[in-house]
Amino acid sequence: YPGVVRRIAEGGHEVASHGSLHHLVYRLEPEEFRSDIRDSRRLLEDIAGVAVRGYRAPSFSIRRDTPWAFEILAEEGFAYSSSVFPIRHDVYGWPEAPRGPFRPKPDLPLLEIPMSTVRRFGQNFPCTGGGYFRLLPYAWSRWALEERNKADRQPAVFYFHPWELDPEQPRIAGAPFRSRLRHYTNLHRTEHRLKRLAREFRWAPIATVFADELDGHVRH
Repeated sequence: YPGVVRRIAEGGHEVASHGSLHHLVYRLEPEEFRSDIRDSRRLLEDIAGVAVRGYRAPSFSIRRDTPWAFEILAEEGFAYSSSVFPIRHDVYGWPEAPRGPFRPKPDLPLLEIPMSTVRRFGQNFPCTGGGYFRLLPYAWSRWALEERNKADRQPAVFYFHPWELDPEQPRIAGAPFRSRLRHYTNLHRTEHRLKRLAREFRWAPIATVFADELDGHVRH
C-alpha cells in the first residue's frame, strides 16, 4: 500500500524501517540481514520521498549475541536503531542492556534507543505498548509511563501494531494458546486506550524526541 506510506510521510510522521520479511535477526546470517534492511530502506525512500534514518528489528530481535547487526546498520547508513528490549522474554530480550539511549560501540555512528522499562525489585518491567498495553490494565501503562518520565527523567518509547486496531481480524486456526492470548486479547479496547493515551501524554517522532542524543550528546 504505497499510498498509505506516502500519506504517513505527508502527515508529518517519521518513516522508519521494520525490515522487509519480519525475520528474527538472530536467525539470519549477517548478509541476509544486510539485504533485508537495504531492500526495505530503498523501497520506503522511493515511495515516501524522505530519508529513512531509523530501524526496528522484528520482535526486538537484536540481542547480546548479535552485535554485528549494529555494525551493518551503521554501514547501511542508519542513524539509529530502536530494537533492544532490556527485559527477559521467551522470544527476545537483553536484560543487561542500558535502559536509556546508548552507543553500541564508542566509535560506531549509530544510536540504540531501547524500548522503555521501569525498574522495580531488581528487574526491568515493560511500559511500551503492544501486548503489554492490551493485556495489562490501562492504569499500569499510565503509571509506568509517568514513572519513566518523572523518576527516570526519560521520554518513553511506545509502540503498537496496526492489526491491534482491528478486533474483527481473522483468527488463525490451530495457533498455540500462548500466541492466541498475546495477539487477540482485548483488541476491542486498543483504539479507546490509544486515544486516551494521546490525550494524557505529549508525543513526537522518535528522531525529534532524541535529537540531542542523535547529535552525539549521549553516554557510551
